[in-house]
Formats: sequence, C-alpha cells, structure tokens
Amino acid sequence: MEHSQKDNYVDFYLRHAWHKISRMYNQKAKAHGLTMSIGFILLIVDKEGTPSTQLGPRMGMEPTSLSRTLKTMETKGYIYREIDKDDKRKVLIFLTEQGVILRKEVKKVVIEFNERLLKSIPDKKLKAFFEVMEIVDDHVEDELKSITIIN
Repeated sequence: MEHSQKDNYVDFYLRHAWHKISRMYNQKAKAHGLTMSIGFILLIVDKEGTPSTQLGPRMGMEPTSLSRTLKTMETKGYIYREIDKDDKRKVLIFLTEQGVILRKEVKKVVIEFNERLLKSIPDKKLKAFFEVMEIVDDHVEDELKSITIIN
C-alpha cells in the first residue's frame, strides 16, 4: 500500500497507533512481571467485585484468553473469586492486597503516559479527536449490529 493510499484509511491509523501503545504498555508491564492484559484487569476490577462475564467484553478478550489470564492472576495471588451472594450463577472477581498494590503501580504508568500525551496536544485538537472517536465508535457499533442482523 502506498503512503498516499493509507492516508485515506482511518482504521489504519487507529490500528497503527494502538499497536504501538500496546507494545509500550506490554514492555512497561513486563518490567513489573505483568502483561498488558493483567494490567487492564487490575484497573477495571471494582472494590465490590466485578462479574467475570463483564471483563471479557470490556477488554475485547475472548473467553478462553480471559479464563487463562484470570487463572494466572489467581495463581500469582492478584485476584480471588467469590460466588455472588445475590445470584449464585455469577462469579465475582476481587483484587487481593497484592492486586491492589499492583493496581496502584499500573494506574501510575497509565496516568503518567496520558499526562505526557495530553501536554503535547492542544485542547482544541483533543476535543476534535474525542468527537471523531465517538463518530468512529458509533459507526463501528452500527456495522456490528448489521452483521449480527445478517448472521
């Protein structure tokens, strides 16, 4: 693909940027003995517990990958599982003390990166970026719905 052609593909730039961000977060996570997936799970598990079924969709992970990652986290002592008291069919994920400590480290890495990034982007451009991302998200959602209807 010539450079001028890819200039017309929004998804090319999104994927390219996300790939670099993903590599960066994986390298930073590795320095703490983690993976990016483990880091994101540490960030999204609530104090009140998070249903395991909500983690996959929020992270874009397949159930088998999520299950493997949760098992690793449980083995390393970052999380524990409890059956929901109100709905025995639900399994809630909680952070252990070690998980809470790691969450603080992960959060610090994410905040520092975002702060450095935000300092380099003028407010007007950032506002426009978020507006464009909302449009992209809406279009992707519509595409997914049309695929679901067809299938």
